[in-house]
Amino acid sequence: MSNFDSFADFRMDNHVAIVTGGAQNIGEAIARTFSGAGAKVLIADLNGDKAEATAKQIEADTGNPVLGTACNVTVQKDIDDCVAKTVDAFGGISTLVNNVGWGRAYEDPLAVPAEEMVESFKLNTLAGMAMTAACRPYLLKAENATVTNSGSLVGTLPAFDFIAYSAAKAALNHLMLGLAHYFARQIRINTVLIGTVITPGYADAGLDEKAVEALSHPDNLTGRAGTPQDIANTFLWLASNAGSWMSGQTLQVSGGGKRVRLKPE
Repeated sequence: MSNFDSFADFRMDNHVAIVTGGAQNIGEAIARTFSGAGAKVLIADLNGDKAEATAKQIEADTGNPVLGTACNVTVQKDIDDCVAKTVDAFGGISTLVNNVGWGRAYEDPLAVPAEEMVESFKLNTLAGMAMTAACRPYLLKAENATVTNSGSLVGTLPAFDFIAYSAAKAALNHLMLGLAHYFARQIRINTVLIGTVITPGYADAGLDEKAVEALSHPDNLTGRAGTPQDIANTFLWLASNAGSWMSGQTLQVSGGGKRVRLKPE
């Protein structure tokens, strides 16, 4: 029998993680995967009841401690309370996942009210900055401290029908790249550019069944849409020791992107 464990670096037994927007969809998959790898996890979500229920279910599944709490990441008091609850329960913070985010579709990008552009920026960009700032004292004390962000492929590609969301996600990319360079050698910071992952969130964003069906069969190199677990696996790599040489990256996870062929088929 081999004495070499190829998966040892993916373990997170000594980590304490906060996952924002972790009560469902991609965030839930990340929380579950981190817990299954040994981390202590706090799920922070606008829906506190859902966060607590998800935490209980993950804890039952993995046998590792998981807590859930209500948190509006655009409210500083909620952020401070979330961080304090994590530290009180688990003794510190080594891993922050800025997963929370939301956007909706518009017919005319120039008709989007300025107030909605600002609100999108607060949720999809500034919330990650505020969470990072609140966690900083504890991250700086931790080994292999990381901040990993749920970005979006539309933060790098034209997306006029989701202009408020895409502009805010583009800003998140640059913000977190700057912070990665600021915290060089102290905190690793990476952003995952998430492609099409079919979740109930698409309907909440205003896409009808026809649009969701089309998105479920993308013309990409793998021939399928992503799953929350596809994204969670990437986050595990980046946050664990397996990703310890990764920082300052905006990593595209999208099924390989659209297939390109110059000769018509």
